[in-house]
Amino acid sequence: MLTVSNLTYLHENDKGVLNINFELKKGDHLALIGESGCGKSTLIKTVYGLFDLDKGSIKWRKEEILGPAYNLVPGYKRFKHLSQEFDLMPFTTSEENIQKFLSRETPEENQRRSDELIALFDLDEVKHQKVKTLSGGQKQRVAIAQALAKPPELILLDEPFSHIDQFLKHRLRRRLFKFLKKEEITCIFATHDADDVLPFSDFTMVLKDGKSLDFRTTQQVYSKPKNEYCASLFGDVNVIDTCEFNLELADDKVIIFPHEIRVGTTSKYQGRVTSSYFKGSHYLIEIDFNSKSIFATSTEDFKINDNVNFDFDWDKIKNRLN
Repeated sequence: MLTVSNLTYLHENDKGVLNINFELKKGDHLALIGESGCGKSTLIKTVYGLFDLDKGSIKWRKEEILGPAYNLVPGYKRFKHLSQEFDLMPFTTSEENIQKFLSRETPEENQRRSDELIALFDLDEVKHQKVKTLSGGQKQRVAIAQALAKPPELILLDEPFSHIDQFLKHRLRRRLFKFLKKEEITCIFATHDADDVLPFSDFTMVLKDGKSLDFRTTQQVYSKPKNEYCASLFGDVNVIDTCEFNLELADDKVIIFPHEIRVGTTSKYQGRVTSSYFKGSHYLIEIDFNSKSIFATSTEDFKINDNVNFDFDWDKIKNRLN
């Protein structure tokens, strides 16, 4: 189990992370989300043991993780850390980089392991190429495979798919998190992409200005967001004034997602279309209502300045909030 208690670390510019608390069990996956500069990368590096804490403690199975003041080589031995700058050997091949940390006593097992990872991350075509000749996305895949060559107990990933082409990202993401679950490897990953978070994390922490605004199961963080900032990290949202719409709710304002608003010709409220965005399976419609923007999804496209009727799907909203 990973136990993080009152973790505080500040850089010289007084930015960092403050009073962070959470626990993870073996095999749990935690997503760290928040705007740029909120402290995601700092938290990952601190948990790995790259910084000396100003306050608090980090423990893995009751063993305290200490920073560089206590270790000649910083970084906890049972963890692997994949940063946004890949720690690869540029003048050796992809395969040699993956095999770098494997024991030389079991060459057959080493080859089996590296072959498995090469296939997992679609690296067959470049396994004999020197790393310096690879694209950014290929280097990122080699770096992930290298980190998993000797399975860690916990892996820390900082924007693990940022350089990978979109057409590969979906497949590789599914493969990676499925592999981690199969191997029962605990994972903490920082991301800006909600598609990384919702399907693949057990827990989500929302960070802002170095502080944790929320830490719950991912379903809870999404379904019952603490505020507009937390909700907006997953996409467009509406903050509705309950009095303006005569809604019988306890709170003065309620967060409603675009797919929870019905668009139709006989709906209760009417507004004017100011924008329409094609999203593949649907359109995202921006509606001006009393000089405020309302975002709704629709299977039908609308032209700018079209009048459109809309209403709230209370069955969906109440089901989410209950």
